[in-house]
Amino acid sequence: MAGNSQRRNRRTSNKKGAQVGSGGKRRRSLEGKGPTPPASARKGHVKNRVANAKAKQAASRRPAPRRGGAKGTAELVVGRNPVVEALREGVPATTLYVQQFIDNDERVREALQLANELGLNLLEAPRAELDRMTNGLNHQGLVAQIPPYEYAHPEDLAAAALDDGEDPLIVALDGVTDPRNLGAVVRSVSAFGGHGVVVPERRAAGMTAGAWKTSAGTAARTPVARATNLTRTLESYQKAGLTVVGLAADGDVELQDLEVLDGPVVIVVGSEGKGLSRLVGETCDLRVRIPMPGGAESLNAGVAAGVVLWEAARRRG
Repeated sequence: MAGNSQRRNRRTSNKKGAQVGSGGKRRRSLEGKGPTPPASARKGHVKNRVANAKAKQAASRRPAPRRGGAKGTAELVVGRNPVVEALREGVPATTLYVQQFIDNDERVREALQLANELGLNLLEAPRAELDRMTNGLNHQGLVAQIPPYEYAHPEDLAAAALDDGEDPLIVALDGVTDPRNLGAVVRSVSAFGGHGVVVPERRAAGMTAGAWKTSAGTAARTPVARATNLTRTLESYQKAGLTVVGLAADGDVELQDLEVLDGPVVIVVGSEGKGLSRLVGETCDLRVRIPMPGGAESLNAGVAAGVVLWEAARRRG
């Protein structure tokens, strides 16, 4: 009986016709999933843990990227004459707002022409909107928007000079609050081959539209850096090998006798009224005076910086 049963099962299994199968699932399950990754890339493997540890160590040894300099605040230039003058002088405006139904005089036409040439955004706005933007100032239907100025890092000024194979020549301003003086210093630094200007972050003039105008466009190629603490910045320059020279009416050395101007140097200029602050004055390696036979008590920052920069350029030339 058992033999007959086995024969019937064999006949049943051998009969022709459709069979219930896997539908190819077993075949697909046998297909490979690509080459086996190396042990260092397999999560949980000893070699993977070793590779991750080495990567972390390498990352910790890399110097952290230095943060860029601080940014200023956005600014508005208000009024027909100020807007036209700013655009003439290359102040980096991004947008020109024009009042709807404005009286089209010569200044408006010039402002529109300059805006088109410079590629500025032109936006028409009702008077009420311009009043709100300018806090009620007499805008005369024209408002130019100036983006925040991007300050350099103080260390970048010396680094850029050294990269070019030159001795750094930097001007630092201590307590100078008039943007026009800052613009004049930037212009002198550019004219006499300097490498930049450093200003304190607080209680000091920044790169406003007024400073841009006074610089006569040279601010576009002469970097201005902001120092959180001017004294510490000067000390870091000293550690980098720069001589810090402060201008003072009671200085120990006269300008024509100053022998360090042909090397790496920082010239520190104080305000016209107060001169150098105490801590900054104490940090200076040398205090130099500009001889004034005419008897003037002091020079403003722009003129004083220009005189010393001219002397530095003469010696370096």
